[in-house]
Amino acid sequence: MRIMIVTDQYPPMVGGVPNVTHGLAVDFVNRGHQVWVVAPSYGTRDVQRMEEGVHVSRFSSFEWPTYKDLRIPLLPFAPIHKLLKQANPDIIHVHSPIVLGNIAQILAPGLHKPIIATNHYLPSNMLSRAILTDPVLGKPLSALTYSYLVYFYNRCQYVTSPTQTALDLLSEHGLHAPSKVISNGIDLNCYAPGPCEPEVIQRLGLPTDRPLIIHVNRLSEEKRIDVLLDAMAKIKVPAHLALVSTGPAEAALRAQVEQLQIQDRVSFLGFVRDADLIPLRRSAQLFVIPSEADLQSLAMMEAMACGRPVIAANSYALPELVHHNQNGFLFEPGNSDEMAIHMDRLLADPDLQKRMGAESLTIVAAHDRIKVLDQWEDLYTRLATEFEEVQKVHQRVHVH
Repeated sequence: MRIMIVTDQYPPMVGGVPNVTHGLAVDFVNRGHQVWVVAPSYGTRDVQRMEEGVHVSRFSSFEWPTYKDLRIPLLPFAPIHKLLKQANPDIIHVHSPIVLGNIAQILAPGLHKPIIATNHYLPSNMLSRAILTDPVLGKPLSALTYSYLVYFYNRCQYVTSPTQTALDLLSEHGLHAPSKVISNGIDLNCYAPGPCEPEVIQRLGLPTDRPLIIHVNRLSEEKRIDVLLDAMAKIKVPAHLALVSTGPAEAALRAQVEQLQIQDRVSFLGFVRDADLIPLRRSAQLFVIPSEADLQSLAMMEAMACGRPVIAANSYALPELVHHNQNGFLFEPGNSDEMAIHMDRLLADPDLQKRMGAESLTIVAAHDRIKVLDQWEDLYTRLATEFEEVQKVHQRVHVH
């Protein structure tokens, strides 16, 4: 099959959507499909090259002023039209409903190509926390964001979301296009329980004489890492927090660590390669996620697949994977006191960690990457076939 993936977020950008789109592209190539990716470049030139067997076309872009690292392409209608004709994909899968996704959606009908779209977005991914919590602007702008998302998705042949929560939010705001839930999925062969590796912990500069807490997420405002740092200042069990990743909020978070005087309890690790990150997950006592803007957290699923209990904000889709008192604890979003109490309870009880970690393995089994790829292939094949049949009927009607 010939598959085109259209996304405004793709590596080297760091984050969930780049991971998902890159993973799909490479996995489909490994399954014998031909794959094209349309994404922004990191400069003023268009770049086309093969990356891991994927035809990647990057188009000139500039940095989005309110969201560091997010690139906005410069409306490349003609080159994308040319690429669509050359590649002649059976299906176009859009992951970003902004610039490139819009161009693909505008061009696809004229070239008789079906479009499937996956929603990864919330208003909090697109608007700052200050705007969303503004008593005058917050609700109207949030509603406007959903109006745009739903308008875009209703013009697609099919819509998916990684969680039921995400799909329900779209339906509540007027989605009527055919839709279903398909998890982002994780590779359960890669992410699995294993022995603690003290040498990796030491190489990353982390202490080996106290419990380890890990958080893996982009360091940006809506991820509410400030709440986690406040909780670290309140916990009674001596423990150490490893923050993995980078992002625009890093300077403010480092300043918060100094202000709270918890420099000895927190490490900023930046980007950590998978070869070290998997042992790091296995060596941690728990995974924490205070985010108020996740429709599905890959990092959380990866920690669960390594047999870790989770403490998460009771926000959006996180409770679909974190079942309170079963594989971890949920706390009221923004409540660092409640978060600290749950962290202390888990850190002080190795038997509870073990029991909850085993529950994480059971829950995450439904998100096996192989099952997810099978679901995508089935959906792509069905949509492409149905679309082709509809086109033939239209042509016959037009002739008569």
